Amino acid sequence: MPQEIAAAQETTAAAVPQWFANLFAHRRWVRRSKPFPHVYARDVFVPEFYARMAEEFARLRRERADAFVPVSANYSAEGFSLAGLRDGPLALFTSREWHDLIARVARVRATGDMDGSLHHHPPGSPYGWPHNDLNPAWFPGEAPGPAEVRLSDATVGIKNGARADGVPARETMRAVAVLFYLANPGWQQGDGGETALYEYIGDGTQQPLLVPPLDNSLIMFECTPRTWHTFAGGNTRPRNSAVMWLHRPKSEVVQRWGDDRIEYW
Repeated sequence: MPQEIAAAQETTAAAVPQWFANLFAHRRWVRRSKPFPHVYARDVFVPEFYARMAEEFARLRRERADAFVPVSANYSAEGFSLAGLRDGPLALFTSREWHDLIARVARVRATGDMDGSLHHHPPGSPYGWPHNDLNPAWFPGEAPGPAEVRLSDATVGIKNGARADGVPARETMRAVAVLFYLANPGWQQGDGGETALYEYIGDGTQQPLLVPPLDNSLIMFECTPRTWHTFAGGNTRPRNSAVMWLHRPKSEVVQRWGDDRIEYW
């Protein structure tokens, strides 16, 4: 059975600033066990703040279109790195308050390292491929302190740690994936662009759970060897989202699942 989480309790479980708690609509966030454990939430933020987020996304698409670059080879999304959001409403996603809220809900001990981007899928984007996000991620410098967030940057290759001599870096693992849907006004069933969740992959016969890209909603899950998901494609209109990951020490992943379960790039 789905388990409801009181968002109000999560935002006040620790001594968070009042400004942060006031951004949330305090609707129920729901833990679901199928096809793998995940949390789903509608109406995450109060309408006024969500409207500012959507307006900022639209502004970036208009004024910074050149900063939306292909996310990866053979994947239809263009991305704008969260590291470029130093102010404005979307910068909330790079705050320590947001990091710690997601870590509490996911019940994960995260490092304070974050990576992610704003995603834009143009109409007619193809179906992706199932993947579990249990990937390594490299970050520059020392581990962030308890009030800090460390974002990926160009000095260290996030997938392989490539860097110049003398540049310090740390290898971590993706721990929690978050997809927040925004700037998809009027989405209706049949418009496509959902996120597909799978219980297993292999024979191609399984019907995935399709999560709709409804504005001001999110899905989040701990990254494990079984969290198979993908972009479902077939969108008749642009599909937009903010995608981000929290991270954990690699040693925890190796101890829990083994090095052979890590999806190296």
